[in-house]
Amino acid sequence: MEMTEDQIHRYSRHILLSEVGGSGQLKLLNSRVLIIGAGGLGSPVALYLAAAGVGHIGIVDMDVVDLSNLQRQVIHHSKDVGRPKVLSASEKMIALNPDVEVKTYQALLSSENAREIAEPYDVIVDGTDNFSAKFLINDLAVLTGKPLVHGGILRFSGQVMTIVPGQSACYRCIFREPPPAGAIPTCSEAGVLGVIAGVIGSIQATEVLKFLLGKGDLLTNHLLTYDALTVLIRKVGVRKNPRCPVCGDNPTITELHDYEQPVCANPV
Repeated sequence: MEMTEDQIHRYSRHILLSEVGGSGQLKLLNSRVLIIGAGGLGSPVALYLAAAGVGHIGIVDMDVVDLSNLQRQVIHHSKDVGRPKVLSASEKMIALNPDVEVKTYQALLSSENAREIAEPYDVIVDGTDNFSAKFLINDLAVLTGKPLVHGGILRFSGQVMTIVPGQSACYRCIFREPPPAGAIPTCSEAGVLGVIAGVIGSIQATEVLKFLLGKGDLLTNHLLTYDALTVLIRKVGVRKNPRCPVCGDNPTITELHDYEQPVCANPV
């Protein structure tokens, strides 16, 4: 596969980077990334990966655009209120970069459909806002051996972690199981500064591109946290837990399970 003149011009700032070059850009054009969630985190991830020329992007979300989403979910516009988020997102991604093939899944990710949806993709991005989805996505990544870039936001803070199954700690190595119902406030109760989604989502997109290009140090075995009020960024080392129920030496979770836990995933 060779790039066209238009593609060389479009991606010229990538191609100028020695860490990317023409061969790296071709890698991106041939890569496949699944974004789960077309909301606050999924918005910047989807836009930046499309702009970067990641050739095949899947996006999963069952919801429709609500007026309250527009404060942070920048891929959606006022005219999109009431439309399925995946269709709204796909429209913007293709308008930004017609090179990109976008496959939409207007569905709730579950133990029944997760493996089938994820199967064609090289990397998974967690852009969800609830613990039930985050634990399901983590287990999906570990059980299928697919790299995962996790993200979470609430109020003025957020976190990012990259998981490479078999090599690094997973989400359950740190957070063993979902918290009790009511232990963590929901986004509608606690709120979230809209721009935090852009900060954390952009870091997630950066991790995806680094992984696909095979360049730089990933946030594996580290949890990056960001507090906007204090402008404090911390990179906390974590270890693979040999007693982790899904990636440990003697795993007890060998199949996907659904959790009833509709609360936002507070990062810290």
